Amino acid sequence: MTGSAPLVTIIVPGRDIAAFAPAALDSLRNQTEQRWTAILVDDGSTDDTAEIFAAAREDSRFRLIRHPDSRGLGAARNAALELVDTPFLGFLDGDDELSPTALDRFLTTLQTTQSDFVAAAYVRSRFDGTTYVSGRVQPWVAAATDPQRLATTIVEHPHASSNIVAWSKVSRTGFWDDLRFPEGVAYEDQLVAQRMYTGARAFDVIPDVAVHWRLRADGTSITQGKARLPVLRDYLGALRGGIRTLHDAGASAAVRARLELILAMDVPPLQEIAGTHPDPAYSAEVAAFVAELRALPEFADAHPDPTLADALAW
Repeated sequence: MTGSAPLVTIIVPGRDIAAFAPAALDSLRNQTEQRWTAILVDDGSTDDTAEIFAAAREDSRFRLIRHPDSRGLGAARNAALELVDTPFLGFLDGDDELSPTALDRFLTTLQTTQSDFVAAAYVRSRFDGTTYVSGRVQPWVAAATDPQRLATTIVEHPHASSNIVAWSKVSRTGFWDDLRFPEGVAYEDQLVAQRMYTGARAFDVIPDVAVHWRLRADGTSITQGKARLPVLRDYLGALRGGIRTLHDAGASAAVRARLELILAMDVPPLQEIAGTHPDPAYSAEVAAFVAELRALPEFADAHPDPTLADALAW
């Protein structure tokens, strides 16, 4: 199988992830579907990430792009997108891991349905003091991916909009001809995800766990830095952009589904941070965002589930 022409390119960006990159690359090597190639993007690392990526090229399926200075995750992914020459493409952050059957399941589904992309479930991996342990599929992920739906749309399946990460999906490469990530901001995949849902002729969702998403023990990942005001602004900008994309596409039920999830899970932790944050601008940003949500016509029909916030504890 390794001698066959590759079917899918996996784009693997990373910056200062030397502690985790070997596991990410091994998760590619261990796929049951071996017809893949990978583009590794070292985004200006100051540790051994570049060396680990370079050594991976002993396997000819790995290619390498090196950015001398960090340009951000969006720019790293966009640089690799220009080089994709396979029928399908996907993403894997360099500190996460694919489940062994992920590529097999993605490709088998797309080859059956002819949809533009397929989205799968994922779980978080947390440090328990000794090692990283994966948890269960969270409720909002399950709502997006379970049960399996083939050749669906965002109008037919509005809760798909809660799966907002780039790395839980594999697409037909042509679907990305006019699609790129925003650069210079964090949470760049949230807006792209909603553009995928609203721009697809049809997409698939499957309940299989494809990715183990690592929450780093040292708290250095972008998603763990929301107490910093610049990160908060990028975060709120991504949420706004995603809602706007759904609204402009006429996907009112998807807007309502996003509102319910944001109000239940995103807003309460931000309000808690705002309550003790030393910079009053933080509280003002959060309050302005909540006011915007309340002004949306879909707000009156939104019924957030407060128990979803409990899932953040795992």
